[in-house]
Amino acid sequence: MGATLLLLAPVLQAQPKVIAYVPNWIELAAFAETIDYAKITHINIAFENPLSASGELSFNRENEALIAKAKAHQVKVLVSIGGGSASEDKTMRKRYFDLLSEGKLAGFVAKLTEYVVSHGFDGIDVDLEGPAINQDYGAFIGALAAELKPKGKLLTAALSQGYGGKDVPDAVFEHFDFINIMAYDATGPWEPKAPGQHSSLEFAQSNVDYWLKRGLPKNKAVLGVPFYGYGFGKAFRNDEYSYAAILAEHPGAEKVDQIGHTIWFNGIPTMQAKAKLVLDQHLGGVMIWSLNSDVKGEHSLLSAIHETLNKTAP
Repeated sequence: MGATLLLLAPVLQAQPKVIAYVPNWIELAAFAETIDYAKITHINIAFENPLSASGELSFNRENEALIAKAKAHQVKVLVSIGGGSASEDKTMRKRYFDLLSEGKLAGFVAKLTEYVVSHGFDGIDVDLEGPAINQDYGAFIGALAAELKPKGKLLTAALSQGYGGKDVPDAVFEHFDFINIMAYDATGPWEPKAPGQHSSLEFAQSNVDYWLKRGLPKNKAVLGVPFYGYGFGKAFRNDEYSYAAILAEHPGAEKVDQIGHTIWFNGIPTMQAKAKLVLDQHLGGVMIWSLNSDVKGEHSLLSAIHETLNKTAP
């Protein structure tokens, strides 16, 4: 009878994760006091990287305030290594390639593992992108998983379909607890003559489909969403516009995805649609870059995501 009841019981979907990247070049200690921890499950502190050829990682002391506050709210904290700027930096890229080479890989992995344990992180998020993903990436992830998993630590990655995705071997999927799919930056300041939406709902879907078709399990596929936009035309600049800055300059912008002359971003309706996509397709959750770009109150993108993910059927 017991077995029969188990078979008939509905299969419950795991509660979607909400992973928030927090850059550590802001005032972390102060920002840690403002986070609505009840609406997130993981924080990725971005970024720490090797200081030299020896592989010792940097550590921002303000990380400690955020780690303590998050853990008090049962939110897991990972350290994110790499990042877009580090991946583009020739010196840092060369340093990584050297540390990931066969003769130095084991020593570097040991240092990373000790770093995670000693600083109280719950795991590592590998954000090596584009040109920083080379032939040693697969061996690196395998070796890192072998060290971290027995210690109960998480191993995740931020990956992009168009920016290095083809160089990531499918074999690494089994080693990651989940992958943050960077479904944004379809265009931007690097393409000033290609104005438009950099992170549409269709682009999100196509990015998810790419990784699923390669064999990534749905429960490991976390959809990345942007809390920022890019300007074109009169609004062009070589940097992003935070969601908070867009709202400050354009009241009502939370309801749309395009405003002014011309800034493209994701407003509340698109964030809700993306969160619904995660629910409907039983994906692993939502990832945010980056939490400090949000606003408080009724126009918060985090709140829109949280409310959509936690809606109960009537």
